[in-house]
Amino acid sequence: MNLITKLPGPLLIFLGALSLSFGGLIVKSFEGATLWQILFWRSLFFSLTVLAFLILSYKKKTLESFYISGLPGFFGGIVLSFGFCGYVFAMYNTTVANTNFIISLQILFLAVFGYFFLKEKISTVTLISIILAITGVLVMVGNSLSPGELSGNLAAFTMPITFAVLIMIVRKYPTVDMVPAQFVAGLSSCLIGFLLSNKIMISPNDIFLGFLAGFFQVGFGFIFITIGARTTPSAMVGIIMLSESVLGPIWAFLFVSERPSMFGLIGGGIILSAVLLQFYSLLNKDKRSISH
Repeated sequence: MNLITKLPGPLLIFLGALSLSFGGLIVKSFEGATLWQILFWRSLFFSLTVLAFLILSYKKKTLESFYISGLPGFFGGIVLSFGFCGYVFAMYNTTVANTNFIISLQILFLAVFGYFFLKEKISTVTLISIILAITGVLVMVGNSLSPGELSGNLAAFTMPITFAVLIMIVRKYPTVDMVPAQFVAGLSSCLIGFLLSNKIMISPNDIFLGFLAGFFQVGFGFIFITIGARTTPSAMVGIIMLSESVLGPIWAFLFVSERPSMFGLIGGGIILSAVLLQFYSLLNKDKRSISH
């Protein structure tokens, strides 16, 4: 644990994004498990991983950490669980590229939610970014004629939306440790998967993939990002996290031969341009504030 905390924040953020980028590949590699079975096993192993991290961090005060996080932590966990469900649903029903491009919209949802809930002004650059992003989404989603792929694209929006809501909670209650909220999220999505599955048992191969998804991909991903974000500027966190959107489709192409559609690539390119424009604006804002 001490070794992890001694690593530079940006490196931890990249390691977290790298871990998360394998999510689509793992979901596409399941042999016979249903959507809800994947959600159950992924969430189960993720919950156990976060619980182990909490025990190592808080030791005898683990239960107290949940009490201290209070209603903000509990509500944040419930919100995040919907994002977990939407992520698996999206990866199961649409391409990895589409899902990752839509997830990268989180910075724009942060700007919009910040305007409505925190009374933060939206700059001209942000407004242009939002218009660009909407255009990219329309190009991507508008080409999804099959009901399955369209529902997958729409489900992918739960990730950036729930992430933005979670950040609003963190901004409102900055002293709340959100790691207990991650355990609540994992447990909640695990329960959803259990209730919606006809049966829980799947093949040993698929259980192993569930372990990889919950322990390494999501578990390590969120832990690395949680620790790294403490010492890394928010704008830099966002830029490094873009590597997930780039690497995810590459793994799917290399290992399961998933080729994104031309409209998906065009729409994704427009979305990434909008996000990069927003990050460029944030970096310049941070530089100006430092110079003053």
